[in-house]
Amino acid sequence: MTQPIRHDWTPEEILSLMTGPLDSLLEQARQTHLRYAAQDVQQCKLLSVKTGACPENCGYCSQSAHFKTDLSTEPLLTVDKVLAAATQAKSEGATRFCLGAAWRQIPEGERFDRILKMIGGVAELGMEVCCTLGMANQDQLKRMKDAGLTAYNHNLDTSREHYPKVVTTRTYDDRIQTLQAARKAGVQLCCGGILGLGESLRDRAAMLAELASFNPHPESVPINLLVPIEGTPLQNPSPVPFEEFLRMVATARIVMPESRVRLSAGRASLTEEQQLACFRAGANSIFVGEKLLTTPNVSAERDERLQEKWEEWEADTSLSPAEDSYLDSLHCTD
Repeated sequence: MTQPIRHDWTPEEILSLMTGPLDSLLEQARQTHLRYAAQDVQQCKLLSVKTGACPENCGYCSQSAHFKTDLSTEPLLTVDKVLAAATQAKSEGATRFCLGAAWRQIPEGERFDRILKMIGGVAELGMEVCCTLGMANQDQLKRMKDAGLTAYNHNLDTSREHYPKVVTTRTYDDRIQTLQAARKAGVQLCCGGILGLGESLRDRAAMLAELASFNPHPESVPINLLVPIEGTPLQNPSPVPFEEFLRMVATARIVMPESRVRLSAGRASLTEEQQLACFRAGANSIFVGEKLLTTPNVSAERDERLQEKWEEWEADTSLSPAEDSYLDSLHCTD
């Protein structure tokens, strides 16, 4: 039986749900998805419009100026280059285009004016526009909305308790403040987290509880797997078992029934069968393109095969024998 939409989930409730019998969790997630969520798998494209030299010290990020990585810094792109990339992304099937810049907070002046032109140009293509540009105030977010912005991405990454072990140059409340400013400006929220930061299962549940406390829920919830970057503090993480990732996707779907649950960073490490299992568990969006900001993503050929397989299955609301076999082979049944 599906749950009503709630905004008062506790970490303990979510942890119990997340760690319960897997078959029951997946079935509840599937039924919730069918009742509340969009049934298509939306394709998004994320472009880094300003790369590297970020003053923040996020322990997972190649773009931080605090760490020695192989990343080359690049200044803010021109509007023409961004719109050309967006046009190509649309021709390849993407309906949402995301702009990412390695800033602590959005600067004023010519660079922000250029961002506004990028947003307006992408919106004129008929695409949803999302930006992830660091901290932002309500006035900036309102101006971006007026230019055509659909959503603002500002991930919580992990729980409030674990956050200081990952980032120390900003606080959890800094993140919340920008999200609240986006809501007040009438901008949709794109907000999720990363698995593999050394967090506990309770940390994951607490992050989902924080996200679900927003009313309405974030319209977009990206679920990321850490992509280890040499030179960062998290370059040698403990691997996250796929079953834990699948449980996170399913739980996010149940506690935020109408949100887009997006398979984001780290998807290249998942097999086609694992991604299809995530779609069954409630994921309904992927990021396409061979690069996701600065990390590897999935090739167009692999995504074409993935889409073909999903189209074969999506009309059947019960697990097919093939899917059941996939889950068994991935050690994801109780």
